[in-house]
Amino acid sequence: MSVEAILLAAGESSRMGKPKALLDWFGESLVNAQICSLIEGGIDRVIVVTGAHHEEISRSVQPASNTVTVNNAEWVLGKTTSIKAGLSKLSPNCETIVLLAVDQPRPSWVVERALNSHRDSGRMVTSPRYSGHGGHPLFFDASLLQELSDISEEREGVREIMKRYDQEMNRVYFDNPIVRFDLNTPDDYKAALSTYPSLAAQS
Repeated sequence: MSVEAILLAAGESSRMGKPKALLDWFGESLVNAQICSLIEGGIDRVIVVTGAHHEEISRSVQPASNTVTVNNAEWVLGKTTSIKAGLSKLSPNCETIVLLAVDQPRPSWVVERALNSHRDSGRMVTSPRYSGHGGHPLFFDASLLQELSDISEEREGVREIMKRYDQEMNRVYFDNPIVRFDLNTPDDYKAALSTYPSLAAQS
């Protein structure tokens, strides 16, 4: 049985002005840094979902047996199409599904701690929390595959699943805002470059 992550990198990155997946992240592309962090955190296999910048991003992803890239030709229709594209590439022995966007950099210790908590809890859904707010990555038992496959933009995408399992969700509390990092604009990126190293070192 395996733990498999869907790393979403299909968006146009219009506010950033360049593909977020290809941003320099301390000496390597953000997409490769995210893949490494997920693997080091205990993820067995990473599915990178591309779209608007498929050619550039797929060329930059370092070939590895535990990494696969899938092009979502319908990326313009919303994030749910990218999640579904990733779900279609899960292996038959997947037991845990992890969702993370490429513009949400997480150190491996965050991934590892959340994954271990998810396993220990026996719950269907796990969400990191910081200061009363949800963070990422999100963890789902593979038995929810059909429910995840049925999400839609009209029904708020994966939020529909989060609301459905809210009362029994496993919440992992962090004293570190890094679980809510999100790089949407050049200012976000610039700020993250200065604050991420110290936050990432706090495990």
